Amino acid sequence: MPVRQTLVTSEIKLSYLEWNQGKKPLLLLHGLADHALVWSSLGDDLAAEYHIVAPDMRGHGESSKPETDYTFSSAIADLELLMDHLGWSSADIVTHSWTGKLAAIWARVSPQRLRSMVLVDPIFIWQMPSLFRLTFPLLYRYLSFLKGMGPFTSYEVAETQAKQLNQYQGWSTLQQQVFQTGLEQKPDGSWGSKFTINARDGIFEDVMRVPGFIAPVDTPSLFIQPEQGLNRFDWQIKPYKTYLKNLRICQVPGNHWPFLTAPATFNQTVASFLKDRA
Repeated sequence: MPVRQTLVTSEIKLSYLEWNQGKKPLLLLHGLADHALVWSSLGDDLAAEYHIVAPDMRGHGESSKPETDYTFSSAIADLELLMDHLGWSSADIVTHSWTGKLAAIWARVSPQRLRSMVLVDPIFIWQMPSLFRLTFPLLYRYLSFLKGMGPFTSYEVAETQAKQLNQYQGWSTLQQQVFQTGLEQKPDGSWGSKFTINARDGIFEDVMRVPGFIAPVDTPSLFIQPEQGLNRFDWQIKPYKTYLKNLRICQVPGNHWPFLTAPATFNQTVASFLKDRA
């Protein structure tokens, strides 16, 4: 079982889960509106061989929630600070959704930090047209992972909504734990996500502004493509094939959250890639 740890500096408080049994550094980065516990099954499966850390990214979970500064640069600085704290010069990383784009940028600006990267159904890899900003309110209502932000009048209403969301299909014990851990009661008595509106808006702003790829990247990479994920067409995969010069692509069952909806196959896929890299 992981242990909840906290790194506190003058700049940021980073909360993270740590499996400290194995020796090989492995960093697990959740997607937008999620938190570290989504990696619970994977962490448990790999803990004997890897020293695993899964942070709550800034604006999420138990980590700091500043009013501003949700750029990729700040997020990468947080992660490098955490790695320095752990004594890691580099690590294999597993990313999901939005942090897949973060990984592509990180591998370009600090390639020595990433031994390899697993990109789980990454999104928004390109720089977005400025006109796209006008569609943000519609996008916020459409995206499944943002529908769970609330506010909700009661915990029961929030749970009813959660059971209809893609990431909680099946409503397993793990999914229930992830849902409950990401929810809190607000000062006015309502219930909602620990993920903040400021973080949502700030992250989307930088996602639109910063391109994921502008030059070839040599970092060994695995693209995990869920059967019911967001990347289903060749044109969506093409930029990864173009810019990632050491790329493997693997299909797995499940939707955009295969680590929650089909964890056994997902865990084995990641384990096999990491073993081949060893």
